[in-house]
Amino acid sequence: MTNDYRFEFRPYQRRFLRSLTTNHGKWDIREGIILRLTDETLRVGWGEIAPISWFGSETLEQVLDFCRQLPGEITDETIFSIPDELPACQFGFESAWEWGSWKWGNEFFSMPNAQCPMPNAQSFSALLPFGEAALNQWETLWQKGYRTFKWKIGVDAIADELKIFESLTRILPASTKLRLDANGGLSYEEANLWLRTCDNLKANAELPLEIEFIEQPLPVEQFQQMLELSTSYETAIALDESVATLKQLAACHQQGWREIFVIKPGIVGSPSRLRKFCHQHQIDTVFSSVLETAIGRLAALQIAAELSRNNRAIGFGIDHFFEQEETWFQTLWNDL
Repeated sequence: MTNDYRFEFRPYQRRFLRSLTTNHGKWDIREGIILRLTDETLRVGWGEIAPISWFGSETLEQVLDFCRQLPGEITDETIFSIPDELPACQFGFESAWEWGSWKWGNEFFSMPNAQCPMPNAQSFSALLPFGEAALNQWETLWQKGYRTFKWKIGVDAIADELKIFESLTRILPASTKLRLDANGGLSYEEANLWLRTCDNLKANAELPLEIEFIEQPLPVEQFQQMLELSTSYETAIALDESVATLKQLAACHQQGWREIFVIKPGIVGSPSRLRKFCHQHQIDTVFSSVLETAIGRLAALQIAAELSRNNRAIGFGIDHFFEQEETWFQTLWNDL
């Protein structure tokens, strides 16, 4: 039996409180689409399409083109036949379908008044600002309960970053876990230097800080070199940009990657196919935000709760990059 849904969507823009700087450049405004599906019984499902084209998803223009060409009434077949070239659309429509179908339990379905369920902050990894600002920002986040932090590298000169890193490792409290995220911005020589530095830190009993992993040290096209590095050092490597979509995730696993996979549900593609892959292969995962709103985050956290393994903090400690959402959302929902 095929179900029919009334389909509505609305683009949004959210300005960061401060620019997010990575190897890919500065990011000032988060843009995406909120969508709503209403079935014949008037049950509503909310979804979000939050593409990051420079990370591997479709562009916002492609998302808008796709949504605009859809009729006002769509079916299950429409939702589950979205092409792989539109992974953020697959996530947005399928998660809205799950929401409206009450696949997650009925305590979440009174949006817009419901709050996104937030695990204890210790379950989250908080994103630090790049550069020296991290030396001051970490304490505020620590006081909020975060014990795992991510810090961007590959942005400034490596000598300067290594000096900041040394300072950071000496001021962070014991039991802290630190992730270094290069966004593919290191050379092979620089990656070796970072990994060697982290291994030396592990050998220093006076520094109890744990370097959990280095994330995406090399560009996507240098997969074989990352595979080689993963067997040469004790410090773990996590793939991120290399596994942005489900197709890439399957390809890297097929080529022998057995360390950590950072999965961004908001752009990886179909939630149902992701679940099937993870259950089949039992991969070591870290689930991470695409700086989505509470709607997309709810769906992503549901996936993370189902599929996370090895007790790794999930990368959703990003609330400090935006203003509170309630007023902004209320305006959007009233307009829809």
